Amino acid sequence: VQLQASGGGLVQPGGSLRLSCAASGTILSMYDMGWYRQAPGKQRELVAAIASGGNTNYAVSAKGRFTISKDNSKNTVYLQMTSLKPEDTAVYYCNAYRRGSIVATSLDAWGQGTQVTVSS
Repeated sequence: VQLQASGGGLVQPGGSLRLSCAASGTILSMYDMGWYRQAPGKQRELVAAIASGGNTNYAVSAKGRFTISKDNSKNTVYLQMTSLKPEDTAVYYCNAYRRGSIVATSLDAWGQGTQVTVSS
């Protein structure tokens, strides 16, 4: 299973971004998926999750602003982020889980994900 996250960038406060997490080598619908973020000096945060059956959960900081979804035909999970704030600035990455165990991450060998920077 391989995951590739993309879609990060620089956006002004109040703006929007859509992150994508594309899976290869497997059928994404089999897995529970989570979007995480890590900001310098802060703990890793689970931003949003979507179960294989489609149930979703959000961090308090993301509720009402972020939407996680998946397109099984494209083997891709998305994180639509709106009303972005400077405190959303972080490295974002996605993980895949099966039966509670992690099976893949989009972090590369150097621990790099996709950078989201919210700044004017």
